[in-house]
This record gives sequence, C-alpha cells and structure tokens, in this order.
Amino acid sequence: MKLIFATNNQYKVDEIRAVIGEKFKLLTLQEAGIDIEIPEPYDTLEANASEKSQTIYRLTGTNCFSEDTGLEVTALNGEPGVKSARYAGDERSFDQNIDKLLANLAGKEDRSARFRTVVSLIIDEKETLFEGICEGTVIKERRGGRGFGYDPVFIPLGSTKTFAEMSLEEKNLFSHRKKATEKLVAFLNIL
Repeated sequence: MKLIFATNNQYKVDEIRAVIGEKFKLLTLQEAGIDIEIPEPYDTLEANASEKSQTIYRLTGTNCFSEDTGLEVTALNGEPGVKSARYAGDERSFDQNIDKLLANLAGKEDRSARFRTVVSLIIDEKETLFEGICEGTVIKERRGGRGFGYDPVFIPLGSTKTFAEMSLEEKNLFSHRKKATEKLVAFLNIL
C-alpha cells in the first residue's frame, strides 16, 4: 500500500519510517511532487492533523496520513500545546520556543509535561485518528544535540536522558509519535 505522509519535516519522516519499515510505501510531500505548506489554524491537534490529511487527500486522491504534535506542560495549563511549533512566533525557531518555555517555567516546581501526537489517516475517503502520549519532565537547561523541537529539554518518564541525548532507536522506546504510528500500522495490518 502506498501512503503519502503530509509533512515537510524530515525529522518526523525519519521517526515514522523507523516504525513503519518496509511494510508500506511511504512518500513524503516532496517525493509525491507536492510543494505546499499546509496551515494549522485550529485549536486542537486533532483538527490540525485532520486538516493536513484532508488537504492532501483532496489534492491527490491518494491514501495518506498526517500528524500534529504538541508539548503539554502541566504548570502552564497545557501550553504550548497545539501552538508548540510557533510558541515564540511564526518563525518556527526551535531555540526561541525553548527559551520562551524555560522562561515561562522559571520558578515553577512542577515541571511535568507530556508530548501528545495525533495521527489522521485517510484510506478511501474514511478518516481514522490515532493518539500517542509520552509523559515526562521539562528540565531547566538544554542537553544533547540530536532530535528537534523541545527534545533538548524533555526527559521521558523512565529515562535520565533527554530526547536530544538519545539515538533514534532509544527515542523510539518512549516516543509519542512511535506509539501513535504503531496504532496506525496495527490498523493498516487488519485492512
């Protein structure tokens, strides 16, 4: 089965491909010849993921999926959440987003947080959603040089390393994106 993954983020492509393996033919937007940036205008991860997959399905008629992920910090009432990629502004700067997050958490004792991913799959016009969650903690300073986004300041529950200190294989032992993708693969395997 051929699936278009509605993203331009190579880090996400690498993580998803590591889970899907060779079971399905995964095409990125670029590989499918699609050069668009799909807006994420909604207030929920579910609605943004759905918007992206619906857009690609309308354009191509090809089975596809997308995802939207947010870091939800308890002490910040779930921020940055759905605005994670643009927390510090529309430039989508990982460093500025982390700087704002750490500033907003200054002086707060509760540093618990979770990454939450929602995947929207469209097969033959029918949409199905899958969710993956990774609980953890936001630390006070960056550690590690791998990954992207908030990875340098997030330690998943059960580890002493940040995501940015882990190899992709290590990260996938905890990853919210992996958990959602495994549900997607299990669903596709029973079709």
